[in-house]
Amino acid sequence: MKKITGIFTILILAVLLVACGNDNNDDADASNNDANQDLEEFKVGYMPNYASLNSVISSIENNAFSEEGLDVELVEFSDGPTIIAALESGSIDAGYIGPGAHVLPVEGEAKILAFSHLGNADEVIGNKDKGVENIEDLKGKEIAVSSGTSSETILNLTLKEAGISKDDVDLVDMDASAIVTAMNSGTVDAVAAWSPNTNTIKNELGDNAEMLSNNDRYKEEFPSIASWVVSPSYADENEDTLVSFLKGLYKGMDYRIDNEEEVAKWVADTIAVDEDSVQEQTGDGSWISSEELMDLIDDGTLEEYYQTQQDNFVESGDVEEDDAHSVKDYVLFDIMEKAAE
Repeated sequence: MKKITGIFTILILAVLLVACGNDNNDDADASNNDANQDLEEFKVGYMPNYASLNSVISSIENNAFSEEGLDVELVEFSDGPTIIAALESGSIDAGYIGPGAHVLPVEGEAKILAFSHLGNADEVIGNKDKGVENIEDLKGKEIAVSSGTSSETILNLTLKEAGISKDDVDLVDMDASAIVTAMNSGTVDAVAAWSPNTNTIKNELGDNAEMLSNNDRYKEEFPSIASWVVSPSYADENEDTLVSFLKGLYKGMDYRIDNEEEVAKWVADTIAVDEDSVQEQTGDGSWISSEELMDLIDDGTLEEYYQTQQDNFVESGDVEEDDAHSVKDYVLFDIMEKAAE
């Protein structure tokens, strides 16, 4: 009888221990849930490449946004104009755009929350098998491009240099994935595209792929600006939230400077691609620190970048002069500086 009583005693103790353990776990889970509930949700649009993701993913992995009270959720898009449309609909709060989509902030449809970098991710690539080995060979050729994106911008600059009008070529408007397929299948003669699609095309075509031009070729006359943007209404109503977002983003910008390989791995994990392919993209831009960003604002260089960009849009006819807003009206220099305080 004593033996049976002892067994029951052990069983009761075991049940009590398990119950206590569950209570502790429940308490921990509740604590974590409470912590998450205290964070403000903030949705960010991005494109699946290193240039778009490197600073924001660094901030997420280092808990920089949560330290500023934000729970940042990433939402993938294929191009900048689509991201700006999502801002207008309210489905995201901020987003990243490449050079071409800056037409829309110039026209007042978005505001520049922060400068990201000067890029070198856009290229015009010809297929040697199709007789395209230099920019002059583009005349009369079929060229795939995504209108309203940085790929259209680089193509316009290339055609202008070659003295070729748009009437002299056959432009085919496609989304990013279709451009890759069309070029690799030989459906088109040349493409204007951006990384990582440019790398995919060159790897697939091998020696037949001829890089005709890129952003670096035109960096003095047309700085290839990438930026973080928000809708005008969101900017007017949520300054404190945007300052918090930039404070977190600045930490990510600073971290990536000395941790490029680690950040590339995080980007590869996020977009579920091979790490080597992301490593190939680390040269797609001139990455700066938050301190360097402040220097660009202080000496007026950043304002000059955006003014030159706007002037080029007007000259090319992408923006009507009467529709262009003042740079200081759509670039939020004050919020960039406030976040650095």
